[in-house]
Amino acid sequence: MNFITGKHLPRRTFLRGVGATVALPFLESMMPAGGTRASAAAASQTGKTPLVCIEEVHGLPGCNNWGATKHLFAPETAGRDFTLVPDNPLTTIDAFRSHMTIVSNTDARNAEAFLLPEIGGDHFRSSAVFLTQSHPKQTQGSDIWAGTSLDQMYAKKFGQDTPLPSMQFCVENLDQAGGCTYNYSCAYTDSISWASPNEPLPMIRDPRIAFDMLFGAGSTPEDRAARLMTRRSILDWVGGEVERVRRQLGASDRARLDRYMDNVREVERRIQAVEAHNRSGESRELPNAPAGVPDSFSEHMKLLFDLQVIALQTEMTRVISFKTGRDAQNRVFPESGSNQPFHPASHHGNREERIMEYNKICKYRVSQLAYLLDKMKNATVDGDQTLLDKSLVIWGSPMADSNIHNHRRCPLVLLGHANGHLTGGVHLKAEDGTPMANVMLTLLHNLGLDDVKTFGDSNGEFSLSAPATTTVAG
Repeated sequence: MNFITGKHLPRRTFLRGVGATVALPFLESMMPAGGTRASAAAASQTGKTPLVCIEEVHGLPGCNNWGATKHLFAPETAGRDFTLVPDNPLTTIDAFRSHMTIVSNTDARNAEAFLLPEIGGDHFRSSAVFLTQSHPKQTQGSDIWAGTSLDQMYAKKFGQDTPLPSMQFCVENLDQAGGCTYNYSCAYTDSISWASPNEPLPMIRDPRIAFDMLFGAGSTPEDRAARLMTRRSILDWVGGEVERVRRQLGASDRARLDRYMDNVREVERRIQAVEAHNRSGESRELPNAPAGVPDSFSEHMKLLFDLQVIALQTEMTRVISFKTGRDAQNRVFPESGSNQPFHPASHHGNREERIMEYNKICKYRVSQLAYLLDKMKNATVDGDQTLLDKSLVIWGSPMADSNIHNHRRCPLVLLGHANGHLTGGVHLKAEDGTPMANVMLTLLHNLGLDDVKTFGDSNGEFSLSAPATTTVAG
């Protein structure tokens, strides 16, 4: 047994078997003797807000002039009593309205062209701007330069006591070494997480790699290959340890532990099924993708969301970034009801019927968030708090109107209650010209980085408190 004995289990408890390590989620037995759920939750506030940052490329149709008049992103009114029109992509997550803070009318100006040679290269610098709010240096050499991203600033201060200070995920192939178009390094499109201005971090696309990182599934590639050949579950290697722990738990903790183990086993089973199918010799929609990557966008998103929730629930990490697309990609999303490739559809020429066709794709992509939010709402951490109550999820885009590569009036949504810093259920409309960096500076302060005075092109903070009255946002 690999936990300290005493009257309660340590918050971070690991079960270890041959080449396998399984972290446990929060259990009531982890509260100190005589403690209460409220005191356990209160003791965990500072610096321990789980953070998930999700980038959407190409903006939203509601951020162009016509789409804004139809309220396809920003609701007509600001405040609590707002209405989402049926075509608004956010209707797909309206069930989580009480955890939703819509921030409209902010700008990512550092994604714009500053010099004549930069004109046209928006797709190849935008992603690097999202979490840094800094202007990337135009270069295809090794002298890349952007800024340190919000997630990595948080990870450096509050993530060092977790096994993985941060995790970075992506859906599309981002392994594009060398130079991209418009004289920009592909490093700018390949990552949204920057440990320093010249250090972009690699992102995990293959669910198998993420699973093995979380569960220590073999110390060497040979060990991992041997374990996979046995077709045994990772939980089979720690089965004895699980039973020993169960005997020390109360009924509610045993039920919670069983649900968690069933969830881990199910995620592993799905990864194995994807790998088996992709190695069967059948034709693939993504022929160059790793065997662990599903051809289905929705299935891939769900697997990565499941792994992210497990990572946060067990405090293997509390900092996650997720890049859900690659700029200028031509993937088709049949489940959206549109047969148009993503990037060409985003250049809709301001034709209303084409804007609405593009909106179908965006609505489908945004709808994937519902799976994550539901999982987080049903995961209990630190007493009675749900993972969604405790967490801050930042979803947004550094691009607004992709038809003209515009970065003014970008979409930004905050989800979760961020350990009490966000009340949710509100639409906040910024004054014209407000940098998105102002919102991110405020979030950094809410996360505990009070010493950060500026961030990107910020010129002040942005109040995330609900206004006293509902007003017409336009």
